[in-house]
Amino acid sequence: MSFAQVSDPSAVEAAAADNSLHVGSLHVGAAVVDVTPDQLPVLVNGGFLARSADQVKTRVNARAIVLREGDQQIGLVVVDSCMIPQLLLDEVKQRASQRTKLRPDRIMISATHTHTAPSAFAALGTPADPNYVPLLRERIVESLVAAEANLQPARYGWGTADAAEFTALRRWILRPDRVREDPFGNATVRATMHAATKLDDVTGQSGPEDPELSMIAFESLDGKPIAVLANFSMHYFGDQPISADYFGLFCDGLQKHLSGDESEAESSGRRVVGILSHGCSGDIWRRDYVTWTGKDSTTIQSYTQGLLEIAEKAYESIEFTRDGGIAMAETRLPMRYRVPDHQRLQWAQGILDSLEGELPKTQTQVYAMEQVLLHEMQSTNVVVQGIRIGDIAIATTPNETYALTGLKIKARSPLAKTMVIELANGADGYIPPPEQHHLGGYNTWAARSAGLEVQAEPKIAAAAVAMLEQVTGTPRRNPVQSTGDASKAISDRHPVAYWRMDEMEGPTAIDSSQHQRNGSYEPGVVFYLEGPQSDGFTRDGDVNRCAHFAGGRMHARLKSLGDSYTVAMSFWNGMPTDARETTGWMFSRDHADFVTGGGDHLGIGGTATTEGRVVFQYGGQQPLVGKTEIERWSWNRVTMIRDGKRLRVYLNDNSVPEIDAEVGTSGLAENFFIGGRSDSDSNFEGRIDEVAVFDKAVQPGSAN
Repeated sequence: MSFAQVSDPSAVEAAAADNSLHVGSLHVGAAVVDVTPDQLPVLVNGGFLARSADQVKTRVNARAIVLREGDQQIGLVVVDSCMIPQLLLDEVKQRASQRTKLRPDRIMISATHTHTAPSAFAALGTPADPNYVPLLRERIVESLVAAEANLQPARYGWGTADAAEFTALRRWILRPDRVREDPFGNATVRATMHAATKLDDVTGQSGPEDPELSMIAFESLDGKPIAVLANFSMHYFGDQPISADYFGLFCDGLQKHLSGDESEAESSGRRVVGILSHGCSGDIWRRDYVTWTGKDSTTIQSYTQGLLEIAEKAYESIEFTRDGGIAMAETRLPMRYRVPDHQRLQWAQGILDSLEGELPKTQTQVYAMEQVLLHEMQSTNVVVQGIRIGDIAIATTPNETYALTGLKIKARSPLAKTMVIELANGADGYIPPPEQHHLGGYNTWAARSAGLEVQAEPKIAAAAVAMLEQVTGTPRRNPVQSTGDASKAISDRHPVAYWRMDEMEGPTAIDSSQHQRNGSYEPGVVFYLEGPQSDGFTRDGDVNRCAHFAGGRMHARLKSLGDSYTVAMSFWNGMPTDARETTGWMFSRDHADFVTGGGDHLGIGGTATTEGRVVFQYGGQQPLVGKTEIERWSWNRVTMIRDGKRLRVYLNDNSVPEIDAEVGTSGLAENFFIGGRSDSDSNFEGRIDEVAVFDKAVQPGSAN
């Protein structure tokens, strides 16, 4: 039996006691237990303010898989819930350990993050529903008991597919002249959710996406499906409460597809348990604002069906095995909260006192209450796990985790087949990568929903990889961007520095020319976005990666570089070209913090010159202007050649220069700035990649 809708826990325990297993071989059991509230109305998570629901649109469930091999046993549960606190899940694990052979530290429980489920977690303006929490606690325990009762000899396999059309970045970077205020009255918001509903307001996405739909499938020894644990990074679709959102529809659809004939499945007890866990989706949603027309004809049913079709096709290619064994490890990391200073705490306490015990009704009141709570909490411990199933790895975070973090963990995992499940074993809020805190926005505002220390993300990601090293007995991989023909051609010209801008994190910009002239990223740069020409700069299907500049620069020092040199780079301008006098400076060679009479500065013109054309400025003189208008949000390559006093600027390897002029002698400064000018005036807003510097005149596209 591979499916159970539990109503009598004692019967399940009896069945588990009678189950005889062959020690040393993989056994798998799975079950689904209904966790829909039996008392309405019920509070619902997912918004700034409290709300309740008095009807059920779709049932919500806990879906469990138990694996046993020899004396090792692991439990995996995914629950249709927005978030579940660590304290409640620790209670579940203790209770489950008393009714099964599972140890508490060998159980993983995660939430799907549906925003239309009953509230089990107090966050922002919504408390946990006191009537629902006891029911949820008991039903999750029942799901593990039932799954253990269904253990049978099994084998496993891995499937993966690209589902890029079903996920997109929802956190966009605002123009520097469109900064918004945070709930505390400060203009700190340079990036925020859904800002791209008006594309004129933004300069680009704040990070990468993770389009992978991955699956761990289990089948019986006679080839009958038992369960599938899928994973995908897409925040939620949006539905009416109470609802399991697209997660539940996906699970039901996958179960139906793999179960075959319904009546035969019911009679044989071989109904499949389909599970969709939440991938790293903190900055992800379904709408691609680049192509969005302002109207949305996609329904939750059509969205889910499209994702299911990809999953079903991927499933057909899965190869199954029994080899490899299972293992699980867990660590609990101490973490500090970002508590308010004295002034903010006084402000918050005054607002909270005025509520006189009532729930907050405005965003300002919500965040005032959160400051007082963070002050009381001060610190916590977070749970991070690593799981191995043969040659497959699962890492967990207890947070709403950005797609970039998931990509980091996957890239560094000892095993190529790696799944990352977020909101597992707790609900410790957003953990933006440190550079994202500089850009502000909802995901960074200190509250229980985003209150951990600024360095939480790298610490949790490192702990996840360490847990995978422990369960695999294998060191982490060191991800290196591959070298395509175009990047090899640059290296073959012997640059004095070559920054590929492919870092996953700052502050170091690695010089791949092997001269070790590494640069340093300033705050105001984000990482690992899709760069230009992946089929040229990388190979074997790798995505070429780049940095996005949002007010910061990359600074390097190149000593002994004379007045004959070349700078070449790929760029993608995110700023409307009529927004300011200079759209953005991409390169600057000058002394730091000011403009001298002998500095070289390359950028894109704005209202002070000619909008959208390349410009070169020598010192403080009037800029020289190119001939070709550069389309916003398009990749281009610029080559600036300084040969003594002669200055030439080429665009996209054209043989005719955009600018060809005599200028003054170079000041020979050692400071090179990418993504901005030496004095930080009108720094570049957009992506830059594949930056090469040569100590001589090198024509674009030439080999000399």
